[in-house]
Amino acid sequence: MYNKTAHIHFIGIGGIGMSGIATILRYQGYRISGCDIDLDQSSVKKLIELGCAIFQGNNTSACHDPSIDIVVYSSAIQPHNPEIRAAQARSIPTIPRALMLAELMRTKYSVAIAGSHGKTTTTSLISHILIEAALDPTVIIGGHLHAISHNARAGEGDFLVAEADESDRSLLHLYATLAVVTNIDLEHLETYKDLNDIKQTFKQFLSHLPFYGSAILCIEDENIQALLPIPTIKTILYGLSPRADWYATDIVLYSDYSTFTLHHKNFEQSLGPVTLNMPGTHNVLNSLAAIAIAQELNVPLPVIKKALATFKGVDR
Repeated sequence: MYNKTAHIHFIGIGGIGMSGIATILRYQGYRISGCDIDLDQSSVKKLIELGCAIFQGNNTSACHDPSIDIVVYSSAIQPHNPEIRAAQARSIPTIPRALMLAELMRTKYSVAIAGSHGKTTTTSLISHILIEAALDPTVIIGGHLHAISHNARAGEGDFLVAEADESDRSLLHLYATLAVVTNIDLEHLETYKDLNDIKQTFKQFLSHLPFYGSAILCIEDENIQALLPIPTIKTILYGLSPRADWYATDIVLYSDYSTFTLHHKNFEQSLGPVTLNMPGTHNVLNSLAAIAIAQELNVPLPVIKKALATFKGVDR
């Protein structure tokens, strides 16, 4: 980011996505301030511990600080918010959260996880694998990852892992190197006209990938199937049958974990058993997406398997 941008103010800083971005920027050396209605949130308390100045409620006086270079607001903030108006009256640039995330993603090889369901779990699995592989990733998660006791991690490595939010089309601001789409459902009709509108938005998101990037897609989802083929990008499919590139068989579900046999279409023999420290077929699918991403980043399979077996979960 341009080095003259030193002070960044967040409106709604306690939100799970906002606090993660603020945390990363604070670790990068920026002065961070913000406002939020609830100062008792753990996310706010952690930001205060990092030296961020957090104000209660809609505090327009905070936006009169002459040192503020830019104001970031969450999707929950309306355009008529008094802080936004105060900043604009002083000609301070105001941008949505997704644009700041996009700026962070430009500084790394980025992995964006999109989909109607499973984003947080899949992002957490990928993050845990890359941490265990000593790749020291930067991570921004829509939940509390137990392995890092936080929803964000500022790493020194080449990779950034983050969720891509489709609820307000903000994922269209993002230009990732690798992308996952877990599934596509008919949701957020306050934003979209119909299911086709949603599908086309995901397809547009994937079109942002560079020619050297990859889209990792769940072939079990019929709405994702409707997007295929996508001739301009490399697609890697995962699922529960040999029509996928990565697939699982012999799935056994226990009360608190799952096991399955891993396959890749290029190998006649299986790639052996996998233990996932989470129950549910949906989480087996999420783990397949994580495996596909990790293999694209050249993480050895034994490291991936160990990470999946030791995954401690994520809280929303």
